[in-house]
Amino acid sequence: MAAITAQMVKELRERTSLGMMDCKRALVESEGDMDLAIDNLRKSSGMKAAKKAGRIASDGLIGMKVAENGTSAVMVEVNCETDFAARNENFLEFVTTVTNQAFSSKETDVAKLLDSGLEVTRENLVQKIGENCSIRRVEAFEGVIGSYMHTNGRIGVLVSLEGGNSELGRDVAMHIAATSPAVVSPDDAPADVVAKEREIFTAQARESGKPPEIVEKMIEGRIRKYLAEISLTEQPFVKGGDIKIGALLNREGAEVIRFARFEVGEGIEKEEEDFAA
Repeated sequence: MAAITAQMVKELRERTSLGMMDCKRALVESEGDMDLAIDNLRKSSGMKAAKKAGRIASDGLIGMKVAENGTSAVMVEVNCETDFAARNENFLEFVTTVTNQAFSSKETDVAKLLDSGLEVTRENLVQKIGENCSIRRVEAFEGVIGSYMHTNGRIGVLVSLEGGNSELGRDVAMHIAATSPAVVSPDDAPADVVAKEREIFTAQARESGKPPEIVEKMIEGRIRKYLAEISLTEQPFVKGGDIKIGALLNREGAEVIRFARFEVGEGIEKEEEDFAA
């Protein structure tokens, strides 16, 4: 019998969206045969959920809950396959249930959140609406919090501040929703990302045929511009372009510690159906 590894359980979970313990049990019973484990799961009570798991769930909604005193908040992304299902009252109820459970427990590990009882609820939802559904990600924040939820429920932002107030936090969160910065400040940009951009800019600058000292200045200028574009503090405030976010924060005696921006389906490769074929 093949040893059942954590990676195997993870793979089966990703392929079926079923609970971790169910996946482990199925692999044990199938002696590590992945396809047989899937077949067995299809024969079990979670059959329909397993059948639907091959479909890509790239639609859905963002759920958010902020404490009345504004000092704690959670945000979740819950996916389904179509925008039609995202409007289904059963799906909306599930998003609310997931959000409330995450808020109560402050649990950000999706697997642990599902194992707390939400997996059964998820499977029942799949049975009702006939689409694969999944909890994709969860964020929990503490402290002075700014929040913003776009009216379509598909973009949400949470911001953790040191200093400032909820009104400033909402303005910054709204800005993040509109501009999608990658990091808080240029110093936060990952070194490997900057190195990759530098490599690209270097190749471009060398093709200009300019002297080496000019090429170096061109590269540094492009790096500074790139970092300014992806950094929250360097971006012009969307509600008033004559001031940057960093200056706005300084004026209010505040600092952004971190932020999270969720947009439904971002980064998920959507499945294209060729109906003509």
